[in-house]
Amino acid sequence: MWKNRNVWIILIGEFIAGVGLWTGIIGNLEFMQAKVPSDFLKSLILATGLLAGILVGPLAGRMTDQYSKKTIMIYSGIARMFSVIFMFLALYTGSVWWMVVFMIGIQLSAAFYFPALQSAIPLIVAENQLLQLNGVHMNVATISRVLGTALAGAMLVVMPLSMLYVASFVAYGILLVFTFFLKMDEHAISSSSLKNNGSSGFKDVLPVIKGMPVVLMTLIMALVPLLFLSGFNLMVINISEIHDDSSIKGLIYTAEGIAFMLGTFVIKRLNDKWSPFTIIFVFSTVIGLGQISLYFVEIKALAILSFAIVGFAVGCFYPTVSTLFQTKVPKSFHGRFFSFRNMLDRIMFQVVLLGTGFLLDVVGLQIMVLIFGAISLLTTGIFYSRNKQHPVELDVEVATVTK
Repeated sequence: MWKNRNVWIILIGEFIAGVGLWTGIIGNLEFMQAKVPSDFLKSLILATGLLAGILVGPLAGRMTDQYSKKTIMIYSGIARMFSVIFMFLALYTGSVWWMVVFMIGIQLSAAFYFPALQSAIPLIVAENQLLQLNGVHMNVATISRVLGTALAGAMLVVMPLSMLYVASFVAYGILLVFTFFLKMDEHAISSSSLKNNGSSGFKDVLPVIKGMPVVLMTLIMALVPLLFLSGFNLMVINISEIHDDSSIKGLIYTAEGIAFMLGTFVIKRLNDKWSPFTIIFVFSTVIGLGQISLYFVEIKALAILSFAIVGFAVGCFYPTVSTLFQTKVPKSFHGRFFSFRNMLDRIMFQVVLLGTGFLLDVVGLQIMVLIFGAISLLTTGIFYSRNKQHPVELDVEVATVTK
């Protein structure tokens, strides 16, 4: 795998872009803290961009399957760079509305870029290398998050907020250049082929998902971590306010990120001993318990430890889920499936984000984490019981799907 030039192009490009992404996210949080007093209003602003991404999901999936994935990634990269300009306008005018436009632009580009990237990964490495590459790719994203947040914090001390978005713009530009050097063996689906399989977007993907119980169950279980991750930034802001300590933000991001990376290393060994569903059920339970442990958020060390526990669990959870999808869903449906999954994640993310903002304003962080933790454990328990009664067969070949 490490001799594959495409692997290095994706990993280095995603690392640089990830640093830019997180400098921008920290910039967004700083801008909202200064301009928006309510947690619920903050969540509404963040959710606006997600809604735009949801609306174009079917089109993004269809185009990813029909056209070159590399081409989709290039145009998405250009759109992402253009979107940053709106944030400069927000800073210049002090208007939150320009930030909303920026969020919409970023999420629209992401709605096309990430299904194309997820569909491209199985094209550049062998199937037995997918788990390793997915884990490394997520590690790269985590390292870039840790460095990006640290860099953003340092920049805010000595530079104006606008420089964070300059860093984002430059990073997105570097990713765009790297994308041009990708070489993949793509077999694009023609328009007529799509029509034969059902060209209405997700309608032709739903029967595929329904016909593969292993994919359907994993798709639903993959929503459990979003109960924690969707409100991550709002919780970090809230914890910072509880302790009246802005430095705890960096400690939380760092602890969670390091634990996540440790999880992606451990999962390679666990995969040799446990089935994918055992991994999914065990670590979704750990995620639920980690959420509940945040009830003791007033103890700073325990709050940081809780984020580390969840980070480790997510680091084991997501590479397993991604590899299962990439190997069990037919490649001809990858674009539409991953776009559908991203749309589902975005809907869930949006609902939980709004719920997080609302609950933080109404009942506070401690009661909120008990509610979300209970939902995570209940969901895991229900699907574990169903799987024990009616075990899902993992080793099912789905090379072709017919109507």
